[in-house]
Amino acid sequence: MTEVGGIAVDRLRSLIERIERLEEEKKAIAGDIRDIFAEAKSAGFDVKIMREILKLRKMDAADRDEKEFLLETYRKALDI
Repeated sequence: MTEVGGIAVDRLRSLIERIERLEEEKKAIAGDIRDIFAEAKSAGFDVKIMREILKLRKMDAADRDEKEFLLETYRKALDI
Protein backbone atom coordinates (compact mmCIF):
# COMPACT_ATOMS: atom_id res chain seq x y z
CA MET A 1 0.00 0.00 0.00
CA THR A 2 1.39 3.38 -0.99
CA GLU A 3 1.33 6.11 1.63
CA VAL A 4 1.53 9.85 1.13
CA GLY A 5 1.92 11.99 4.22
CA GLY A 6 0.89 9.05 6.38
CA ILE A 7 -2.28 8.46 4.32
CA ALA A 8 -2.93 5.06 2.73
CA VAL A 9 -3.66 6.16 -0.85
CA ASP A 10 -5.40 2.98 -2.01
CA ARG A 11 -7.65 2.89 1.05
CA LEU A 12 -8.56 6.56 0.65
CA ARG A 13 -9.30 6.12 -3.06
CA SER A 14 -11.47 3.09 -2.29
CA LEU A 15 -13.48 4.98 0.32
CA ILE A 16 -13.97 7.99 -1.95
CA GLU A 17 -15.12 5.80 -4.85
CA ARG A 18 -17.60 3.96 -2.62
CA ILE A 19 -19.03 7.26 -1.43
CA GLU A 20 -19.30 8.49 -5.02
CA ARG A 21 -21.21 5.34 -6.03
CA LEU A 22 -23.58 5.74 -3.09
CA GLU A 23 -24.13 9.42 -3.94
CA GLU A 24 -25.12 8.39 -7.48
CA GLU A 25 -27.51 5.77 -6.08
CA LYS A 26 -28.96 8.36 -3.72
CA LYS A 27 -29.51 10.74 -6.64
CA ALA A 28 -31.29 8.02 -8.61
CA ILE A 29 -33.49 7.12 -5.64
CA ALA A 30 -34.36 10.80 -5.09
CA GLY A 31 -35.45 10.93 -8.73
CA ASP A 32 -37.62 7.85 -8.23
CA ILE A 33 -39.24 9.44 -5.19
CA ARG A 34 -39.95 12.64 -7.16
CA ASP A 35 -41.59 10.51 -9.85
CA ILE A 36 -43.82 8.80 -7.28
CA PHE A 37 -44.88 12.16 -5.82
CA ALA A 38 -45.66 13.39 -9.35
CA GLU A 39 -47.74 10.27 -9.94
CA ALA A 40 -49.57 10.83 -6.64
CA LYS A 41 -50.25 14.46 -7.54
CA SER A 42 -51.61 13.51 -10.95
CA ALA A 43 -53.87 10.98 -9.22
CA GLY A 44 -55.32 13.80 -7.10
CA PHE A 45 -53.45 13.26 -3.85
CA ASP A 46 -52.14 16.21 -1.82
CA VAL A 47 -48.36 15.79 -1.89
CA LYS A 48 -47.81 18.18 1.01
CA ILE A 49 -50.03 16.07 3.23
CA MET A 50 -48.32 12.89 2.04
CA ARG A 51 -44.95 14.34 3.06
CA GLU A 52 -46.36 15.16 6.50
CA ILE A 53 -47.73 11.62 6.84
CA LEU A 54 -44.29 10.23 5.98
CA LYS A 55 -42.76 12.37 8.75
CA LEU A 56 -45.36 11.18 11.23
CA ARG A 57 -44.81 7.53 10.32
CA LYS A 58 -41.10 7.91 11.09
CA MET A 59 -41.88 9.10 14.62
CA ASP A 60 -42.66 6.83 17.51
CA ALA A 61 -46.10 7.08 19.13
CA ALA A 62 -44.92 9.13 22.12
CA ASP A 63 -43.26 11.73 19.90
CA ARG A 64 -46.36 11.92 17.69
CA ASP A 65 -48.58 12.39 20.73
CA GLU A 66 -46.31 15.13 22.09
CA LYS A 67 -46.30 16.90 18.75
CA GLU A 68 -50.10 16.75 18.51
CA PHE A 69 -50.47 17.99 22.09
CA LEU A 70 -48.16 20.96 21.48
CA LEU A 71 -49.80 21.77 18.17
CA GLU A 72 -53.24 21.75 19.79
CA THR A 73 -51.96 23.87 22.70
CA TYR A 74 -50.51 26.45 20.30
CA ARG A 75 -53.71 26.47 18.26
CA LYS A 76 -55.77 27.17 21.36
CA ALA A 77 -53.35 29.89 22.48
CA LEU A 78 -53.62 31.58 19.08
CA ASP A 79 -57.37 30.96 18.71
CA ILE A 80 -56.95 28.97 15.52
